Amino acid sequence: MKTYDCIRPTARFALVFVLAVRAVGASSLFAVEPVPLPNAWLNATAYCIPKETATEGEGYFAIIEGKNSRLYIGTHANAVNSWLVEFDPATAAMKIVVDVHQAIGKDLKGFGAQSKIHSRNNTGESGKIYFATKQGYPAANETYTDYPGGYPMAYDPATGKTKVYPIAVPHHGIISITPDESRGIAYISTCSDGKPGPHESAHFMVLDLNQGTYRDLIDSEHIYAFIVIDHRGRAYHPLRGGDIARYDPETGKLERLKHTIDGQSPTPESHSADPEGHAINWDIDPKRTTLYSVPMSANQLYAYDLTQEGDTLNGRGLGPLVPGATATDCRAMCVGPTGEVWVAVTEPHPDVGSLLHLVSFKPGDAAPRDRGAVAVANPDFTEFTDAAGTALPFHGGFVKLKNGKTTTRYVILGVCQGRDGAVNILALHPYSVLRIEPDQLR
Repeated sequence: MKTYDCIRPTARFALVFVLAVRAVGASSLFAVEPVPLPNAWLNATAYCIPKETATEGEGYFAIIEGKNSRLYIGTHANAVNSWLVEFDPATAAMKIVVDVHQAIGKDLKGFGAQSKIHSRNNTGESGKIYFATKQGYPAANETYTDYPGGYPMAYDPATGKTKVYPIAVPHHGIISITPDESRGIAYISTCSDGKPGPHESAHFMVLDLNQGTYRDLIDSEHIYAFIVIDHRGRAYHPLRGGDIARYDPETGKLERLKHTIDGQSPTPESHSADPEGHAINWDIDPKRTTLYSVPMSANQLYAYDLTQEGDTLNGRGLGPLVPGATATDCRAMCVGPTGEVWVAVTEPHPDVGSLLHLVSFKPGDAAPRDRGAVAVANPDFTEFTDAAGTALPFHGGFVKLKNGKTTTRYVILGVCQGRDGAVNILALHPYSVLRIEPDQLR
C-alpha cells in the first residue's frame, strides 16, 4: 500500500488527528457540531484470536472458510513468526494449525522472520487451504535483503499436514496465492514493499504444485494485488497504471487488457488506474464470470463481465458503498457462496476514528446496501487491562460510544462469508473475529 497505509493503526489515527488540528486549529476542531451516529446497527459477537500469534494486535486479508465450515486465519507477529489459526464457529474454539517457522524448518528473528500471513487465503477443490508468508517491518539497522523471501503453503485439514513450496522471488514476500488444482498450478503475486524502488515490484507467477517450480509471467509493479481465475481458467492480475494482465494456461499466453468504467476511461476519483497503483480489492462470483472490485479509497463497487471478448474489460459502477460519506477506507471485500458481495468499509467519525459499516450487494440490486454500523454485542470478550487495571498494549481498537454501543476504532482488513450465511470480519487491537449471524442479515 502507499506509505501512509503502512503506518500502524494507532500511529496512523494519531497522525490524522494531529494533521486535522494543524489544518483547522484546535478551537475550530472542537467547536464543530456533533456528528450523529448511524441509526442502523448490526450486532456482532467478537472472538479474540490467540494473542501470542498477533503480538501487536494486527492481521490482514488472510481469512477463508474451509470445506469443513471452519475459518482459517493468518496472523502477524512482527520480527517473530506467523501462524495459521483454525476457528470453529460451532464451538468457538481456536487453535494453531500451522507454525510457519516450524513448517519451513527455520526460525529467523528480526526482519528475517516470516512475520506475516498477509495473503488472501483460498480453499482448493481438494479442501486444502492455500496461504503464503510475507515480510514484516525492518528495524533501523536492517535492510530489505535481510528478509529471505516468502513461502507459498498448502495446509490440509483432513491430514493436518502442510506442504511448503520454495521461495518465489528472493527478498519478496507473497501477497496473493490462488490455486487451480485442476491444472496442478497456483498463481502467485509477490511484493517487495517498494524496495529497492522506485516502484513496487510484484511478480505475477505460475507455481507448479507438483514440481514446486515457477514461471515468472511479468513484474506487474502493482501494490497488494489480488488474483482471480475465470470460468475458462484464465488468471487475472492488476498492473500498475490500470491495465490488467490475463494469462491463459491453455495457450501459455499473457495478454495486457485495458479497462473502462461505464464506457469511459477510469477517472482519478475511481483509483482504478492510479499511476503508482492503489490497493484494489478483487473477488469473483461462484460462476467465475463476474469480477467485483473496490479500490481502497473509492466509495464505489465496480463489476466486470469476464465473458466479454476483446482486449478491453468494460466495467460498470454499481453505486456508492456508504452514501454521503466524505471518505471511506475499504481493505475487506469478498463474494459469498451464493454470489452476494460483502464489504467491510470504514468512514471517518469523530466519536470513533474509523466507523465500521457492513455493505452488501446481490446481482440485480439497484445499488449496494449499507446494512449499518457494526456493534460488538459482547464487549468483555477478552481482557483489556492487566491485574492492576493498566491498559494492555495493542488493545486500543475498541471504543464504547455515547449511545452505549461498543465498536471498532480502526480500519478493517478482512471479511469472509461462510456457507451458513454468517459474515466474519477481522478487527484490530486485539486481532479478533467479529461474527455477524445470518439472522442479522435478512
